Amino acid sequence: MNKKIRAKDGKLDLSEFMNDNDLNAYFKRQAKEYIDPDEDKSLLTDKNRYFHELNLIDPIIHALSDLGYHHPTPIQIKVIPVALKKKDIIATAQTGSGKTAAFTIPIIQNIFIDKRKGKSYLRALILSPTRELASQIGDSITEYAINTKVRQVTAYGGVSKIPQIKQLEKGRDIIVATPGRLMDLIELGAVDLDRIEYLVLDEADRLLDMGFIDVINAIINRIPVRSQKMLFSATIPNPIISLGNKILNKPVRISVGRPSSAVDTIDSYVFFVEKHDKMRLLMHLLSTEKMNRVLVFMRTKHRVNDLVKRLRKEKIKSSAIHGDKTQIERERILNRFKNKEISLLIATDLAARGIDISDISHIVNYDMSEEADIYVHRIGRTARAGKSGKAFNFCDRKERRYLTKIERLINKHLIRAENYPYMSDITPPTLTILKKK
Repeated sequence: MNKKIRAKDGKLDLSEFMNDNDLNAYFKRQAKEYIDPDEDKSLLTDKNRYFHELNLIDPIIHALSDLGYHHPTPIQIKVIPVALKKKDIIATAQTGSGKTAAFTIPIIQNIFIDKRKGKSYLRALILSPTRELASQIGDSITEYAINTKVRQVTAYGGVSKIPQIKQLEKGRDIIVATPGRLMDLIELGAVDLDRIEYLVLDEADRLLDMGFIDVINAIINRIPVRSQKMLFSATIPNPIISLGNKILNKPVRISVGRPSSAVDTIDSYVFFVEKHDKMRLLMHLLSTEKMNRVLVFMRTKHRVNDLVKRLRKEKIKSSAIHGDKTQIERERILNRFKNKEISLLIATDLAARGIDISDISHIVNYDMSEEADIYVHRIGRTARAGKSGKAFNFCDRKERRYLTKIERLINKHLIRAENYPYMSDITPPTLTILKKK
């Protein structure tokens, strides 16, 4: 980075950040310890690395072993040692990378070591953009902490506050919450953040995209300045830089691979098909491809409901998940999907956040994502736990500009599908010009 980044009133002049390289340069100067994936090859994972090498205590190692986890992922290898030292962190990692364990395990261990006898009090706050993701994080903490006395409560909307308040009254060390429900509990006097020692913003880019910035600022203002803060995000747009500059103290910058790179084990195909033919193309693929468990993304809840109805008329069993579903309905649908009672789930982007199912074979982007980083989140639902996966992208004439944005972001061409029915009669676009690798 050639030019100097100036400060205005003690804050960064965000206009000086032109790209992610500028961001890396800034955090490299700020951080006590900088981890660059292109420089520190020794941190890359392999099957010879084990959790005990990360200075974890036996109760946690035994819990991980009982769950079948023996080898840490790259993000876990990089984050856990730094987090155990209680340093602030800003990390880029994709869905399915193992980041939940990367930040929850050090928090559990540090609380376990520091915890005094007596009633528990809230020491850690983990903010999540959706209730599904909050529930997943809470379940993971319970599993990892089973051999300790560290306990968590999960708080989100769509369900009664009373059970959450009763758990808090019994004493909990960690609260995993969505911003809205957390503020409700604070206003009721059920949550006190004055003694929080650890704060995590998970999927911070989604938190900001969903308009939670004012609520997040209100929450942060209630937390002790000296607390350890960790910010995890799939992408690092300017609002994340601004937030990091505000709340992080000499953060360690951690990244696994390219900040917006697509999962290498996913074969992603693009089908040029017009909007009125997408339904028929989907039915063709369902009948000709070996699609064991399929997650279909659409832009709006109305389109989701319409597709489920149309599929039902064709005797194709599917379920819809979107923001209008109650929490009980969402959990029931997800459990049916996990248990393979249904193999086709139609979802909006927001409703799919936090879906953590390891053997989704196919992602179908029925509607191309308007934002390129959303594409990365979508396809990250397949090819988990080292497995391979496929993504089918239906691109109509109005969506071709989105394809260009996606390919520029991931610096990779999607595979052009061949010999399929209902192909658009409009000539396919020329290949996107990519950066030289």
